[in-house]
Amino acid sequence: MTVPVTTEAKVSGSSFYTAMRVLPRQERAAMFAIYDFCRKVDDIADDPGPTREERRDALDRWRADLEALYAGSPPESSRELVGPVREYGLALADFLAVVDGMQMDVDADIRAPGFAMLDLYCDRVASAVGRLSVKVFGMDDGPGRELAHHLGRALQFTNILRDLDEDAAMGRLYLPAEALAAAGIATTDARDPQVVMAHPGLDTACRWLAVRAHEQYALTDRIMTSRPRGRMKTPSLMIAVYGRILKAMEAEGWNAPRRRVSLGKARLLWVALTAGLLG
Repeated sequence: MTVPVTTEAKVSGSSFYTAMRVLPRQERAAMFAIYDFCRKVDDIADDPGPTREERRDALDRWRADLEALYAGSPPESSRELVGPVREYGLALADFLAVVDGMQMDVDADIRAPGFAMLDLYCDRVASAVGRLSVKVFGMDDGPGRELAHHLGRALQFTNILRDLDEDAAMGRLYLPAEALAAAGIATTDARDPQVVMAHPGLDTACRWLAVRAHEQYALTDRIMTSRPRGRMKTPSLMIAVYGRILKAMEAEGWNAPRRRVSLGKARLLWVALTAGLLG
């Protein structure tokens, strides 16, 4: 199986691309195919052009295409997934969970969800991807699913904290209602993401979620130190990179003026090299 050039070029220099570089060619190709699927359904949820009904229809077409893939008649949209599904035993339920997560964004702009709803969203858009990934990494089912559960949430919480302004520009606010309440941000204010972005309590709300992210990273560390079977360099690198991003955001704080924290290509490679994960 070959990796679509456009997909690899699209993520070159990203933390995902750097993490995938440590995988052997076959596993790397499978991960790029999974990534390409995720990007396509994510674009459906984020594209401001189509109506909500048109985006729901597009997600339903993906559900039908995935069902056809597993029935042995893959349409063009899912052709790149044929090899990974066969070689690694990827579950249809996990692909469908990712689509369901995007549906949550399509049905209504998520604003200050309860933590239980946020946890469900993270399970679908992040941990489900993790469940696909750990199959490619060759992990046993028990520790693999546990790692996917906790690392998916850790990464998604970190992304939420990093993408505050980008999400607010789309009318979305993923900080949970419990975090806003702890920071003294009124429920009425939470209805307008831009109001929350300018609220003096924003930093406190973000640190509430950062604590939960650290808890999830700690649980992933516990799994990693047990030395589970599989190719663990890639999740190790993701933990190292996103853990540094979280700490950098905590050091800078989230009150205005703020910037979107990223490590940059050179620093990503430095993290990988110092962690002994490349070579």
